[in-house]
Amino acid sequence: MVAGLIVIAVIAVGAETHIDRSLIDSSGFLNSSLLGWQLIYILPVAILTNDFFISGFWMRTFASKTDKDLVIGTTIATVAVTCILTLVGATGLLAAWTGAWPGDPPQDGSVALFLLLGQLPAWVVGIVLVMTISLSTAALDSLQSAMVSTGSNDLFRNKLNIWFIRLAVVLVIIPAVVVALKSPDILQIYLISDLVSASSIPVLVIGLNDHCYWWRGFEVVAGGLGGMLTVFIFGTIYFGNAQDGANLMLLESGLYAEDWSAFGIICSENRQKERYADLSPGAFLAAPIGGLLWGFGAFALRILCLWVTAKVKGRRFDAFDRPRPLEAADYIGRQDSLDEDQQHFANGKTSSLKGRFF
Repeated sequence: MVAGLIVIAVIAVGAETHIDRSLIDSSGFLNSSLLGWQLIYILPVAILTNDFFISGFWMRTFASKTDKDLVIGTTIATVAVTCILTLVGATGLLAAWTGAWPGDPPQDGSVALFLLLGQLPAWVVGIVLVMTISLSTAALDSLQSAMVSTGSNDLFRNKLNIWFIRLAVVLVIIPAVVVALKSPDILQIYLISDLVSASSIPVLVIGLNDHCYWWRGFEVVAGGLGGMLTVFIFGTIYFGNAQDGANLMLLESGLYAEDWSAFGIICSENRQKERYADLSPGAFLAAPIGGLLWGFGAFALRILCLWVTAKVKGRRFDAFDRPRPLEAADYIGRQDSLDEDQQHFANGKTSSLKGRFF
């Protein structure tokens, strides 16, 4: 369906649209811009970290038979998605160069694709709209399945009837639809979630490394919250007041502000004075860096507390004990697994398989 949509749209746009070459230079879209260089960093960080929260991706990851199959599938998907996004993104340029955008009266740049579609024959517009809605419902279907799976297995450990989980998912979708309809800018909702993920995912992936077995959930929570707090601190310094600092966490000005607030550069202490460039953490730059700093700070605090507790109570300091490797028996709940776990734990060199938050 995606391939058919792309083929039909590309042929129709190529045959029915006419580029005014005089608009190419006057648009300035081919010139270097501050926003363009910022987005080279912002978009990869925002999209990559946000994808860690998409359960559908994890479902397909765990469904891979081998690591090789996962690499092959990911590579194919990456190439396909890159081509599709390039073609879809180019419609904004074509809309401007054909005169469809900004239009009369001027329209927002987010609807440039639909303004370009307005120049195509009605049958092409109908096919594109039907396929687009179908793809959107397919994505929602995957999201719903992932939410049901996560709620049933991870939250309730398969002890609650699955129909109650499905009902809860339906109830969760209702306020999500209301927020989407009432929000003045849907992009802002995505940006807020991107900012949250940018602050929390870097400290989370540390714990996925086998060599960082000493990393705990305490560091992940502290790092995620600390990353957002760092954004607030940066915004307060940048704008000069706490209210605007809080608004920066909501990215009220979006990505298209005529300053460095979204990226993380302090340009002026007084917005009315001449700007100067001075590197400072902020927004999408402050979120991951601040999250890592707060995470390692929380790690040092936790280790200190455990060391003091061990000294006071006369126990062995075991914060850096390596847990024993997982074995097949750990997945089927055999009793000999429990006996072996106790044997490994008794030697004082490895810790229990049970996860720890602190």
